[in-house]
Amino acid sequence: MKYLHTMIRVTDPAKTIAFFETLGLKEVRRMENEKGRFTLIFLSVPGDEDAEVELTH
Repeated sequence: MKYLHTMIRVTDPAKTIAFFETLGLKEVRRMENEKGRFTLIFLSVPGDEDAEVELTH
């Protein structure tokens, strides 16, 4: 079994990213829905990009 990611719905991406940065995670990619319905932001610990936290806004 392998951990892939955990999704968390957020209302304030900037504050949430700042929180996770204090834990050592960094944004590795961002995907915008083409209709503007949602944004996916993926964070991981540098050097361990296989395990991610996915923020959905």
